[in-house]
Amino acid sequence: MNDWTIIPKEIITADKNRPVIKRGTVIVKNGKIEKIYSKEEWDESKAEGKVLNVPNLTLIPGFVHTHIHLCQTLFRGTADDMELLDWLQKRIFPLENAHTKESLRISAQLGLYELITSGATTIMDMGTIRHQEVIFEELINSGIRAFAGKCMADLNDLMPEFKESTKDALSSSYEFAKEFHNKGNGRIKYAFAPRFVLSCSEELLIETMNLTEEFQGSLFHTHSSENKNEIAAVKKLTGKENIEYFNSIGVLNEKTVLAHGIHVNDAEVQMLKEADTRIVHCPSSNLKLGSGIANVPKYLGNGINVSLGADGAPCNNNLNMFTEMRLASLIQKPLHSPTAMTAEEIFHLATIEGAKALHIDDVTGSIVENKSADLVLLNLENPTMNYFDGLNSTYSNIVYSANRDNVEYVFVEGKMLVNKGVYALHNAFELYSKAKEQLNILLKETDLK
Repeated sequence: MNDWTIIPKEIITADKNRPVIKRGTVIVKNGKIEKIYSKEEWDESKAEGKVLNVPNLTLIPGFVHTHIHLCQTLFRGTADDMELLDWLQKRIFPLENAHTKESLRISAQLGLYELITSGATTIMDMGTIRHQEVIFEELINSGIRAFAGKCMADLNDLMPEFKESTKDALSSSYEFAKEFHNKGNGRIKYAFAPRFVLSCSEELLIETMNLTEEFQGSLFHTHSSENKNEIAAVKKLTGKENIEYFNSIGVLNEKTVLAHGIHVNDAEVQMLKEADTRIVHCPSSNLKLGSGIANVPKYLGNGINVSLGADGAPCNNNLNMFTEMRLASLIQKPLHSPTAMTAEEIFHLATIEGAKALHIDDVTGSIVENKSADLVLLNLENPTMNYFDGLNSTYSNIVYSANRDNVEYVFVEGKMLVNKGVYALHNAFELYSKAKEQLNILLKETDLK
């Protein structure tokens, strides 16, 4: 039963019309937010379903990660202190290429365990070339809301064996979209996932965008403008800057979601704005790989949608929105002033702006009546939180002080996935043990140390 009466300390809605509701009550019926009552409007006779009276907890919309690599979670710690192209060539491509169904399943389970227990209710995942059905099976089983797609690559000078023909990349992606788009009561949608320009022919990129027309609500999800060496290689290959090239072949539009967008010139910013293309900011990954810092205030100032993602575990080592929010704010302040990227603004990037990036802001991303009950309850009352209860104190707590340990409950479509910090679907110690076993097999197979 997905019917609840949730009575928290406060509700942080991510809705500009009613941003904070003190001592309000949320009624969840059939997995949707049926009614939100103020303290003055509420009486116990209006309760529905199970009553969750949590006067010390803060209710927020679930976090929306718009760039994740579940297939890489197993590789955490295997590719530290490297720049992007070396990281791909020497570690990530060989390990992804070696994945079996068993190792990929554990990798997906590990990532989902970490994401869900840290408050994620929606993700967009870029899969890998083989065994993509395993990732879809785990997404459906987990209860999370997700966009996902098989990684597409028909070029690969970094590792020639980690690719497939253009025909096979397109046909297999099409078949996966037919099978899994709108699965799980509509929770699962397809995001076509050409890896990046250096792994994709022009034909593959154009035909992939054409495929999105056949599946309403699907997206075009790729990497762009992450690393200066990558951009130099793209320019050598195409004669153009990365986003300029995308624009020239007609794959920039409102369905295009580009991860990173760090090294982008003024003309390209204008292209992004005119095309209504979305940018995913991945601050931890960008810092760890030494790729740079995306000019998020410039994007926002031009009306370009920006959301947040943790990227993959080997270029981050955490899949945790609290880490991404904190860094997304702090790294801009020395560049733009301490007033840039406020905690409230960052919170919106992690919630409603993520939903807008995926075109599902009518479904999730804020606590509004008739939206899905994708909700998280946080305990912000402990010695590591703010003691000051002033204006914007809760946003400050969430963005600058909180972490995954503060997550008490997680719901997707009203279904409780995390109960008092525990995700019942998987045992953490069993997952860890299986992960060690499967990673050792892959390391032996790839002769990596």
